[in-house]
Amino acid sequence: MNKQWVNYLFIGLIFAILAGCSSRPTDRGQQYKDGRLTQPFGLVNEPNAKGRPVNAKDYADQVTETQYAASGLYNRNNTNFDAVKRWALAGADTRQLAQFGIKAYQMEGVDNFGNVQFTGYYTPVIQARYTPQGEFQYPLYRMPPRGKNRQLPDRAAIYAGALEGRNLAIAYSNSLMDNFMMEVQGSGYVDYGDGRPMMFFGYGGKNGHAYRSIGKILIDRGEVAREDMSMQAIRQWASRHSEAQVRELLEQNPSYVFFKPVPFAPVKGASAVPLVAKASVASDRSLVPAGTTLLAEVPLLDNNGKFTGKYEMRLMVALDVGGAIKGQHFDMYQGIGAEAGHAAGYYNHYGRVWVLKSAQDGGQLFTGNRTVTPGQVQVTYDN
Repeated sequence: MNKQWVNYLFIGLIFAILAGCSSRPTDRGQQYKDGRLTQPFGLVNEPNAKGRPVNAKDYADQVTETQYAASGLYNRNNTNFDAVKRWALAGADTRQLAQFGIKAYQMEGVDNFGNVQFTGYYTPVIQARYTPQGEFQYPLYRMPPRGKNRQLPDRAAIYAGALEGRNLAIAYSNSLMDNFMMEVQGSGYVDYGDGRPMMFFGYGGKNGHAYRSIGKILIDRGEVAREDMSMQAIRQWASRHSEAQVRELLEQNPSYVFFKPVPFAPVKGASAVPLVAKASVASDRSLVPAGTTLLAEVPLLDNNGKFTGKYEMRLMVALDVGGAIKGQHFDMYQGIGAEAGHAAGYYNHYGRVWVLKSAQDGGQLFTGNRTVTPGQVQVTYDN
């Protein structure tokens, strides 16, 4: 091979490397279609989206739940809810939003290219008993009384029995990992196995110790590849390791969540509104306040959690919060039980989101003390 061809091959290799570096991954639904966005929200005449929302009825049901459970929140957003419902009943054509007095503000995403992060959460159902028996040996606790300046024990101490004998145990499950996953979700249903209706275990408080991600620990230890990390991956790791190894991993997170049994209670978000699956999200309220209506292009995953290359449009209401939900990131509620948990465990993908707002609100998204100008209008955010 002569020197000239060697030079051509070298130059070609350099171009290939540069192209590979400059191309952006799409395995989690990153779209990169809309050019660089320079504000958190940008007013658009028509959302650049294909298709129509697949869940107009679920959205209407979520609005109804809001009306009955949180009248103040509903009244503050009633004009917007009504406009969006009229648009949905008329066919939900994104080219016709303006005809129903609705303005659409596209979110800039985590990368300024419109890619908004979506994760998922759900309400687990775990098997338990009132007292320790057989395989049911792992306690769930109610919040202990906390005296002045009295720190509660960390997870390792609680696992070692620091809360035993204080009449705080409210159930005993057959899986330490199930207990932990319910802590991560913040609530769940408990089936005591006696034929009675399941008991809802609402969030009862924390021990005050810092949260540390066991997923990140497994990645740092080389136990699970970063690109494969999910709740399923954590469960699969646990199934291959001993009880002592699982406990050692969980103890790396000193934070511990307590629960409060509530009979016959529906699943509610931070806004005290019963949640409708895939029609409600947790948001960062400093950016997207409670009651905000979202039009979202959500990436579709296959049964193994892989992005299919397809999306579906959904209407959703921001009704919950989450400690890890910051900025251009939504946690989508998936529902109750194992199937919902399967879907929620895989979601860490990207789609596009438009905030829908009735023009009758004067062109402003929210009111507060921080203002930003997105495109054509001045927008004020609520802290």
